[in-house]
Amino acid sequence: MKSHDEVATMMTLHNGGYGIKPIADILGCSAHTVRRYVKAGGPVPIAKVQRRRKLDGYDDWLAERFRRHRGNVVVIHKEFCSETAEVVSLRTLQRALRPHRLAKQAELQGTYGRFETPPGREVQIDFCRTRVEIGGRQVSASLFVAVLGYSRLLHVRAYRDERQSHWLDGLKSAFVVFRGVPAEVLMDNARSLVIHHNTRRGVVFTDELMAFSRQWGFTPRACAPYRPCTKGKVERAVAYVKNNAIAGRRFASWDEFEVHLARWECEVANRRKHGTIKEAPIERFLRDEVHSLKPLHGRPSFKPARQPTRNVGRSCATKIASNGRSASDKGTGSVKNSPSRRASCRIEA
Repeated sequence: MKSHDEVATMMTLHNGGYGIKPIADILGCSAHTVRRYVKAGGPVPIAKVQRRRKLDGYDDWLAERFRRHRGNVVVIHKEFCSETAEVVSLRTLQRALRPHRLAKQAELQGTYGRFETPPGREVQIDFCRTRVEIGGRQVSASLFVAVLGYSRLLHVRAYRDERQSHWLDGLKSAFVVFRGVPAEVLMDNARSLVIHHNTRRGVVFTDELMAFSRQWGFTPRACAPYRPCTKGKVERAVAYVKNNAIAGRRFASWDEFEVHLARWECEVANRRKHGTIKEAPIERFLRDEVHSLKPLHGRPSFKPARQPTRNVGRSCATKIASNGRSASDKGTGSVKNSPSRRASCRIEA
């Protein structure tokens, strides 16, 4: 195999009147080699040897099984060995299915695009934990972040931990700052908000969240499990809060930390030129979205009730506030022993 420069020299000499043998002498190669390139008129591609593969003729079968088993190569390998007379290794089957796997990954990545919502439709919320230097020592803080989907108006609150009451208090604070309530609230699958979420049983929210949503007039929505890109706007806002509002800063007290977040939210975060909408979030909010939110007037205060779940033993005894009690004890209410030996005791806060 000659290089492109050597082949170009052969063609130049041949076009200049040189014969096959003189060209071979000049380049130091065989005359048959020169004759082959001259006859082809330029570079000659290497002839690849077509070898028979054990998986030849099974392309449609592999594509159908790949879709049926959602890319599970182990299951496909077992079915292939049991249904055909061919014996192939798992690695060979993985190489054959690689184009289908890459096509599936490209299809999934194609759905990660930004989903824009109309004014007043959605707010995305999330909690994150970070370390903040307060009073000369590192303190763990939980940040509640809410972002309106249309205007990207941001609201952030700091708590010492992440509890259900903090989720609801953060939502209430966001509604007050936004001067209204959006139609939907998109959240992740936190245990304090979502009981379970899967394709078979759907989404079941906690009773406290459902009561809170009925009072404020919004619809709760949970993103798919292990798919944080569904609420990518608040995910990006969380990183922005950590890197811009907190990173490298020190505070003398927790109150100073909260005052700093409130000032930063009003003076920096909501007045900067947003990279996606190409304008300040507060300007877009006041122009297009503030009138699309549901008003706050006339809504009563929300008082959540604590509703813990306790295990009940075979003797119908349980523990409440670290005290052992029987189902027949007065003041504890009626406790029924279900087949799973679990009981729910309602305690008003």
